[in-house]
Amino acid sequence: MIDTSAFQGKTAKYFTLGCKLNFSETSTFARMLQEMGVRTAQKNESADICLINTCSVTDVADHKCRQAIHRLVRENPGAFVVVTGCYAQLEAEAVSHIDGVSLVLGANEKASLIQFLSDAFVNRTGEPIYKREKTKDIKTFSPSCSRGNRTRYFLKVQDGCDYFCTYCTIPYARGFSRNPSIASLVEQAQQAADEGGKEIVLTGVNIGDFGKTTGERFIDMVKAFDRVEGIQRYRISSLEPDLLSDELIDYCAHESRAFMPHFHIPLQSGSDTVLKLMHRHYDRQLFADKILHIKEVMPDAFIGVDVMVGCRGETPECFEETYSFLESLPVTQLHVFPYSERPGTSALKIDYVVPEREKKLRSKRLLELSDQKTHDFYQQYVGSAMEVLFEKATRGRAMHGFTNNYVRVELAPADARLEYDNQIMKVRLGDFNAGGNALKVVEI
Repeated sequence: MIDTSAFQGKTAKYFTLGCKLNFSETSTFARMLQEMGVRTAQKNESADICLINTCSVTDVADHKCRQAIHRLVRENPGAFVVVTGCYAQLEAEAVSHIDGVSLVLGANEKASLIQFLSDAFVNRTGEPIYKREKTKDIKTFSPSCSRGNRTRYFLKVQDGCDYFCTYCTIPYARGFSRNPSIASLVEQAQQAADEGGKEIVLTGVNIGDFGKTTGERFIDMVKAFDRVEGIQRYRISSLEPDLLSDELIDYCAHESRAFMPHFHIPLQSGSDTVLKLMHRHYDRQLFADKILHIKEVMPDAFIGVDVMVGCRGETPECFEETYSFLESLPVTQLHVFPYSERPGTSALKIDYVVPEREKKLRSKRLLELSDQKTHDFYQQYVGSAMEVLFEKATRGRAMHGFTNNYVRVELAPADARLEYDNQIMKVRLGDFNAGGNALKVVEI
């Protein structure tokens, strides 16, 4: 039983690192605390409760987590500080020893965060508490469907991963693949629609693996979402290429009412040699076939791609294979990140190590390639009339939104209207904005 009286009139601050899934979870926790009487603290106001949802995908992420904890402790003296997320799962004891931390919760405990927080907050002794199950015992699923500060809702459809790629700690931090039922997810989507939501992004760790818990299929979940009245747009956050079926691609292209021509597909490397070292579940030919099939049935599709540079075993020749491969494919944008050594991963057994300077050079080349591909993709739509879902603008700032195929659009401050927020409107697109990262609206 949660004693809500202890939280009435309290204030809280939230800080999230990492993926969209983490942001969705944090937003859900914030909403639950708000329902208990906790108000989000103002920018310069000291908070009674600080919640930090952490990431541990790289050593840089670990460092940022520690920095964020120290900063929030320093800026909010006496606050009850809760740390959860991947870094908290992997390094629970170490996090609990950071001065000012009150409660550390691992992946299994995150599902009951509010209950753990309530018990510890009401009965606090000043001594830090940490609770974390071993990876094999992480079995809970924490539902999350939240809008946060954006127009789009983020709906968690899956958690955990069974792939155990050689460079990755996520299975250890999140546990094995698991999911709720399609029926429960449809209920959450309908709730978002009832609240006025028009777009939902499906999030998870390895969402194409949906069904491990319930025996259901990803494509059947997609079809069920399509029947939810009120939601006009769905986006799939990330799908492994070996789990992206032609059936799903064809359904989105020809039958779906609301799934957008927008895919994000992890590649990691365009070298078969490196893919084998990574223990990925596909080769470059399969990846190319998926991209070309998408473009055949959805020529306007935006395709984002994850690429890792400088992993162990990536010789200069292997990197050049990756560069040439990506250069040849009709992808739209690259999410480029340098390989980071993670303790306990089997990648550490690979002998060939890429120097840090070389990682930066390789990243720079791929980012330049990405900028050119995105620019060329946007350029196709200059002068076009397209539907845009707008997001609320800060006073005196430009308003932004996205077309169905994820072209970022900017509406000048002089033309922005409060009533445009969360509205899908047909506009005519002009040339690039000053920053070169969006197309300007020239006519509504």
